[in-house]
Amino acid sequence: MIAIRDITVAFGGVVALNGVTVDLTDPVVGIIGPNGAGKTTILNVLSGFLTPKGGSINAFGTELLTLKPHLRSRWGLRRSFQKEQVVDELSVEDNVGVVLDSLGLGRAGRERHLASALEFTGLTTVRHERAAGLNAFQRRMTEIARCAAGPVRLLLLDEPGAGLSQNEVEVLRRTISDMHAFNGAMTLLIDHDVDLIQAVCASTMVLDFGSLVTSGPTRDVLNDARVRAVYLGVEEVV
Repeated sequence: MIAIRDITVAFGGVVALNGVTVDLTDPVVGIIGPNGAGKTTILNVLSGFLTPKGGSINAFGTELLTLKPHLRSRWGLRRSFQKEQVVDELSVEDNVGVVLDSLGLGRAGRERHLASALEFTGLTTVRHERAAGLNAFQRRMTEIARCAAGPVRLLLLDEPGAGLSQNEVEVLRRTISDMHAFNGAMTLLIDHDVDLIQAVCASTMVLDFGSLVTSGPTRDVLNDARVRAVYLGVEEVV
């Protein structure tokens, strides 16, 4: 379980997160809300890019806020970003394998984890190709493979479905759905594609203006009148 308690982040007079408190327990948890709601900010706090004014984040018995970002990576935290992070000059295997280099796995262990992640994401056939020659979907899956490689506890995905075709989103859906069985990780997923959130997230939390609107089973959350008003743009009929 991830227990987030009273997390507040402010940029000058702008409160990006306002005392967010929530328990996350399912293998895949959605994070939704309108633009500027604080979704990426909470991933930045979890991964160590931002330090909150106070509060705590206990993830599977570890207090994440006491760990520096590189130690969170060694602990098992991985993330993707809205802006693509694939390095054109490197091969696919080097883009993925870089996350394994500081884990002390040894050559055989590194190769085992690398090959497994590439197979899981369907990239084995392009393993030795330079990333510059990949199409947009292969680049996205390279990022997913990097997130999935090695011992992983918590995986943070920030709008991985953006710009993908319907068929590509279906492949992404299966990959995210299978992630927990593949490596045991909990996945927190930000995406504006409500269909994707419904398909893969057992539970979902909703943010608006930095505050938690609600959290719970995805079906219940998406049918909540408050969510329909702030996120889906549907007013409650009375």
